[in-house]
Amino acid sequence: MDSETTHRSDAGTGHTGPARRPGPRLGRRATRTLAASLALAATAFGVAGCDSAAAGTVEGRHVELPVSGGTAVVDTGSLAVTAHADDGRTMALSGPAAGDLGAPGPVRRTAAGARWSYPAKGLSVTARADHGRLRIALRADRDGSVTWPVTGTDPSASSLQVPRGEGLDVPVRDAFWNSAKGGLAGSTVDMGADLALPLWGYSLGDSGGGHGVSYLTSTDIGTSLRFASAGGRLRTTASHAFDAGDGTRAYEVSFALTDGNPVAPAADYRALLAQQGKLGSLREKIRKNPANGKLLGAFHAYLWGDARTADGVGRLKKLGVDRMWLGYDAGPGPMDAAAVRAAKGAGYLVGPYDSFANGQDPKTADSPTSVWPGRVYPDFCVRRADGSPESGFHGRGCYLSSRAFEKAEPSKHYLADRTRAMVANGADSYFLDVDATGELFRDHGAGHRMTKEDDRAMRLARMRRLSQHLVLGSESAQPWANKVLAFDHGAGTPVADGLWKLERDKEAWGAYYPEKAPKFFFKPVRLPADVATAMYDPKYRVPLYETALHGSLVNAERWELSYEKLPAQKTTRALLAMLYNTPLNYVLDGPSLKRDGGELASLQRYFSPLHRAAGTERMTSFRWLTGDRTVQRTVFGDGALTVTANFGDAAYRGLPGGCVDARLRGDEAPRRLCPARAGG
Repeated sequence: MDSETTHRSDAGTGHTGPARRPGPRLGRRATRTLAASLALAATAFGVAGCDSAAAGTVEGRHVELPVSGGTAVVDTGSLAVTAHADDGRTMALSGPAAGDLGAPGPVRRTAAGARWSYPAKGLSVTARADHGRLRIALRADRDGSVTWPVTGTDPSASSLQVPRGEGLDVPVRDAFWNSAKGGLAGSTVDMGADLALPLWGYSLGDSGGGHGVSYLTSTDIGTSLRFASAGGRLRTTASHAFDAGDGTRAYEVSFALTDGNPVAPAADYRALLAQQGKLGSLREKIRKNPANGKLLGAFHAYLWGDARTADGVGRLKKLGVDRMWLGYDAGPGPMDAAAVRAAKGAGYLVGPYDSFANGQDPKTADSPTSVWPGRVYPDFCVRRADGSPESGFHGRGCYLSSRAFEKAEPSKHYLADRTRAMVANGADSYFLDVDATGELFRDHGAGHRMTKEDDRAMRLARMRRLSQHLVLGSESAQPWANKVLAFDHGAGTPVADGLWKLERDKEAWGAYYPEKAPKFFFKPVRLPADVATAMYDPKYRVPLYETALHGSLVNAERWELSYEKLPAQKTTRALLAMLYNTPLNYVLDGPSLKRDGGELASLQRYFSPLHRAAGTERMTSFRWLTGDRTVQRTVFGDGALTVTANFGDAAYRGLPGGCVDARLRGDEAPRRLCPARAGG
């Protein structure tokens, strides 16, 4: 299709000027035309205005509060939430809470809104207008749970945004996603661990129609999101467990009216992070540690065998690769000082893989990163309530308590000594596995008890120390770690459950041998059709993570999903990387470097100037240019970089299918890449 259906994000990060209310909304055609303009203000999302001077009204059991783009009405009897947009449209933001809340107590006005209670549930509630959003906070005086908000109930709901990996936009009536094959319907996810961002959203009306809603849950620990297919339509319901021991007696959800753009919820979240002082800046990280600047323009690769040597590094440089992040595991034969010098001399970053999360008996440990001095194992094991240790990944040893390490660090220096040993070869980067994911633990161990929130704080503290001197990365970085990390591996991948099943099949996927080129990483694999659709079908992919965090850290895919691991997805993945301004991730040994090095170099030479120009900028626009979503466009900064990718088979305005055009500010003509022909 050649019609230009435009959905645009102007991801303004934290407007704090005078309160503004948008005027009457334009018709659909005019809205689309306006949305194409880079001058569109952040208020088009309905999230950038500050609190209105009015604190709303209370009429009986209904609390009405001003939000950007209209007003929100909370039914205190059921917690149902509706909104009245400035153009007169009424929308259901949440159905009534599931289960019986009991009779509400009296509603009292506050300076910013209202408060009331549900005595039978031991809940107190406040509702207020906050930076153009409706913010509802629940606090419990006893353990229990609440199932709310109940979303996707508005009849006009057309698509669901969910940050699984980089992000998905799922039409609510899509047959694939309403079936078991899609892996959403019937599933429940942990908001703090299974999603890349603590949010979800809906577009309302055909192709967004200029209306939508975002849901932000800052209290992600203890919160889950359930996906259900009801009458062939995807609905979502959040639940929160109030648990004093887990420190989750508080629950908060913020609602915002948006323009229906598929990345609007992420723009809303970025604005919230900025307003709270929780949004990091890669530019500032480079100022504090200039080595971080070597991430700009770099592809990422884990090295094996001969690729770990100075000669292997020299081959990359000879191919014309000007920037790389090179990593290696802690097994036999890590990169020596000569290889590290060669890498740094070539302008590359280089660093080890490490983990502070696992401990094993030194006599039987299967990885050097799991061996610790003294009685770290088993004394530092996270303990369950019954005193048993929390088994480590795949039953290996135990997970180690971050609080135990923090308490011991001032005198024992276990972590500092480990880090010094790992970078004694001169490495200037560090990949710390697991620490920034949402995998958090409550620890009942004597002397190192902690809640999941404590665990998060302890991990942040040690990552902050590392980031002062090293270019720090971690796995699938949750946004709470965005200020301490320079890069992550994994948040770019919208993992479908079928992937884990496939990876456990060592015959199909490959095992962890031979040592110098494990088939787990190097054996090419064809994904089952449903897994490929769920993860890489471009018509469902949207850059939620980049809209929220581009310019704060550099995001890449999982390291076991190297660019060459999935041959059928190579073109799509390359186009997505260029469109999102994110690096490709590789695993390399001597033979693969010889076989694939030319292609890698060709792709990296195209990427490098684009990422150098825009890697520190925010993503300001994402839109579909065709009704079938096969042609997509992004903009970074104030026009610093514009990228158009054609995922289809037919040409679009001169751009062939399977190709991407990028234009830097000042370019007279776009720079074109057709990945299938790279390195040929």
